[in-house]
Amino acid sequence: MASGKEYLDFILEQLSGINGITSKQMMGEYILYLNGRIFGGIYDDRFLVKPTKSSMAMMPDADRELPYEGAKEMLLVDNVDNRDFLTELVTAMYDELPAPKPKKK
Repeated sequence: MASGKEYLDFILEQLSGINGITSKQMMGEYILYLNGRIFGGIYDDRFLVKPTKSSMAMMPDADRELPYEGAKEMLLVDNVDNRDFLTELVTAMYDELPAPKPKKK
């Protein structure tokens, strides 16, 4: 099941206090970036983030879910109505995220 643009728009609105958030549609789902670094995505209308030290510390009881078959587990963010929590979560994760790979020419 592909994710709806409405859910993406809702999550982006919740994260609107953070500069540098972008999204990219891929195969009916949406990858989320902060200043070019992937931190999560919208998969089947679920907001999932990478399991970093910060995200696991802030959501110790979060369900681990697969965004799609064959992918690595990610953490389900179920507190999507709390804008302050989401802002803190994503900004805390930033330094733990890998830098974007250089583009091939």
